[in-house]
Amino acid sequence: MMRRRIWHSTLKPEPEGKHLPVTQVAQPSNTRLPVIAIVAVSAAAVSFLLWLLYVHHPPSGFAERLRFLPALNAVLNGLSAIALTIGFSFILRRRIAAHRASMMTAFAFSSIFLVSYIVNHALHGDTIYPGHGAVRNVYLTILLTHVLLSVVALPMVLTTFFFALTGRFGPHRRIARFTFPIWLYVSITGVVVYAMLRAAR
Repeated sequence: MMRRRIWHSTLKPEPEGKHLPVTQVAQPSNTRLPVIAIVAVSAAAVSFLLWLLYVHHPPSGFAERLRFLPALNAVLNGLSAIALTIGFSFILRRRIAAHRASMMTAFAFSSIFLVSYIVNHALHGDTIYPGHGAVRNVYLTILLTHVLLSVVALPMVLTTFFFALTGRFGPHRRIARFTFPIWLYVSITGVVVYAMLRAAR
């Protein structure tokens, strides 16, 4: 009996408020439906771009309008690449707020680029590379990787931002390791493709 009293006296009462009701226990949020929605939206966007590139015929009356758009697209791609690089340097130094601002800036530049890209192709159609030989093969290789990785980058970028904005930082970090180099490559090669087209004229 004495042993039982001594054992109970050594127990410390739990501080009030430490235990949450069962209904307040944190549960992992479901991410499947948002990710599926992101993939569906990305697939619809890619399908539209493919239609714009290979089915749509630009009106002849707009051929000479807004001819600055390809140069604008290259500038936007370059600014996106710069913002991505700065954002990466910030996260290496654990400057979270600055990293977030830089990545949002890169996303804004890429979004404006997408709108400008759609308008340019709607008005002018696709641009044929005028060069020949080995340089043409290099251009086509860069263009092919640029286009293919652009298709991959869209859902990856949206998913990475979704995880960050909803506080799922573990999945955000895991997918960002792949999103960042792909997004950066697409942005840089967008500038390279434009520069090669200009140099070949």
